[in-house]
Amino acid sequence: MRIGNAAGFWGDNLDAPVLLAETGALDYLTLEYLAELTMSILARIRQKDPQAGFASDFIPTLARLAPSLSSQPQLRLVTNAGGMNPRSCAVAASKALCAAGLGELPVGVVWGDDLLARLDELKAAGCTFENMDTGHPISELTAPVVSANAYLGARPIADALEQQARVVITGRVADASLTVGPAMHEFGWAWDDWNRLAGASVAGHLIECGAQATGGLSHDWQRLALTHVGYPIAEVAADATSIITKPDDTGGAVNRRTVIEQMVYEIGDPAHYLTPDVDVDFTTVEVNEVARDRVRLSGATGRPATPTFKVSLAYSAGFTASGQLLVYGRDCVAKARAAAGMALARVEAAGYQLDDSLVECLGAGAGVPGLTQPPADLREVLLRITVRDHRREAVERFTRELAPLITSGPPGLAGYTSASGSVRPVFAYWPTLVPKEFVPARFEVRTAREWAAGQ
Repeated sequence: MRIGNAAGFWGDNLDAPVLLAETGALDYLTLEYLAELTMSILARIRQKDPQAGFASDFIPTLARLAPSLSSQPQLRLVTNAGGMNPRSCAVAASKALCAAGLGELPVGVVWGDDLLARLDELKAAGCTFENMDTGHPISELTAPVVSANAYLGARPIADALEQQARVVITGRVADASLTVGPAMHEFGWAWDDWNRLAGASVAGHLIECGAQATGGLSHDWQRLALTHVGYPIAEVAADATSIITKPDDTGGAVNRRTVIEQMVYEIGDPAHYLTPDVDVDFTTVEVNEVARDRVRLSGATGRPATPTFKVSLAYSAGFTASGQLLVYGRDCVAKARAAAGMALARVEAAGYQLDDSLVECLGAGAGVPGLTQPPADLREVLLRITVRDHRREAVERFTRELAPLITSGPPGLAGYTSASGSVRPVFAYWPTLVPKEFVPARFEVRTAREWAAGQ
């Protein structure tokens, strides 16, 4: 099974899916759009429009993929672009397919991850939704919850593919499950074949972040042609070993270093990488270069999956705004900090003690852990001030105190400082768990014409 991933997040290269579909000789193309921050953004969008809340970039991308779907009958597409609203995404996607003459294409939708409307029911059933970082139960949370999505696994994806879906759109699923689902469908492994599930999960983890496996963010970035970087392909075998590669004549590289750099990305305990499908032990994986831009992975081992799904829950935490200003001169750091102090003091004088504020002097070490002194020859910094408060009016007052600094603050300030109009809600993160028996995943397969018509 030859599966490629051409999106590592919402906002990734818009040409990558088309190029990979055209040149990758794929059986499956995956597009991975979601992260915790993305889910909060989509939750905000859905608040404004109940029919929205999915990765809108996917719709024009799918229209551009229509020729490949038409000319390559073996090609299937699996994506979590559905975000907060997979069914609405399916309707919009199906309209694009119909416009391209693909109205009979089977489209599968996976849902069931959205727990927001069921929170009271689940609490009554004994779910405490303890915060995984603090241990506090959700009963201590007084702020309103705005989203709660379980990370589903691969099974409903495999089920939709079994029903002949050529395009599968999901809500929140674990990233690696986008690869595990097709592998389970293709090879018919048992759902308790933990080592094979682990092998497929390793392959999925390696390609899920797009070009990070082919040289993006690599230590060797200067030696890699990243301008036209190729996106990754996993050739998964029936024994769950795999080869990571990329299309010929593309930039970047697939070698032992680029693969291992991605392998250790965001896994926590390498001996227990927990997914909804399997507990993966990365310490047993062998990584070997077998040819130019071809790296073989073998030896993955797995254990039974946990009885819980991770839940990405977000709650309303007030309002925030941020403003920035270029500060020039030998004493730029002192002037920047003084200017920030003036703005915050004026907000306080207006009667608002802000809940939180953060002053950063970018260029003086604000983003460099352990740096206590700025460079001696520093001549300019970017001052960034960010505030948060439970009162919108307090944050709005802050946005009106930046522009006056141009003429009433220290010399050497430049740029347009006003943050007016930038006040936005804050959705804070509450990572938690829910027993799997309370989250029945669902799927449905219809033709694009039927989805588009609302049938």
